Amino acid sequence: MTDTADTRSGTISTRLNWLRAGVLGANDGIISTAGLVVGVAGATTARGTILEAGVAGLLAGSLSMAAGEYVSVSSQRDSERAALEVERRELVEEPEAELEELTVLLTERGLSPRLAREAAEQLTERDALRAHARVELGINPDELANPWNAAWASLIAFTVGAMLPLLAIVLPGPSARVPVTVVAVLAALTLCGVVSARLGGAPAGRAVLRNVGGGALAMAVTYAVGTLLGGTG
Repeated sequence: MTDTADTRSGTISTRLNWLRAGVLGANDGIISTAGLVVGVAGATTARGTILEAGVAGLLAGSLSMAAGEYVSVSSQRDSERAALEVERRELVEEPEAELEELTVLLTERGLSPRLAREAAEQLTERDALRAHARVELGINPDELANPWNAAWASLIAFTVGAMLPLLAIVLPGPSARVPVTVVAVLAALTLCGVVSARLGGAPAGRAVLRNVGGGALAMAVTYAVGTLLGGTG
């Protein structure tokens, strides 16, 4: 029953982490693309130019996020595999020492020494590597980080987020483009802030304020720079 509960808890935690990463990826897509297209809109009213810049930013950003996530998670997976290999070797070479180590770890988690010893022996008989991986290393051998899943998730999340400011800037007429984009982006950032705060168990107000403030500042700066460069061009 303990293994089942641990597996269920690990699965839920993994899903929450992926969901949180997806929200953050979408948030990055919103802010970076909004800053880009608003900056270009400050320099020119040509819809084609704004669209080209936005699409280029979307592709560059999503591919960069995917590549970065792939490299990062691949490194994490390599580290997990290396740690499991070390543990596997130690279990073969020093089984008694590893049993004692597992007993100590279980004792530190609140079990009495006698019960910890019995639990360590039972876990070792069932699957020693799995027991040490979970208790000592905090790794689930069945759910090692997948770099391809991480890369695709980042690419999709960023793209979904980036589509909002891109559509908001090219669909309205020239006079309404920037105001519509600003409103749409700030509303989306508010939603992202609320969701990410709830997933992390943090107060929503502070997260929303940071999110909206950062997005508003990014758009204000890029629009000002775009207007300046457009006026001198």
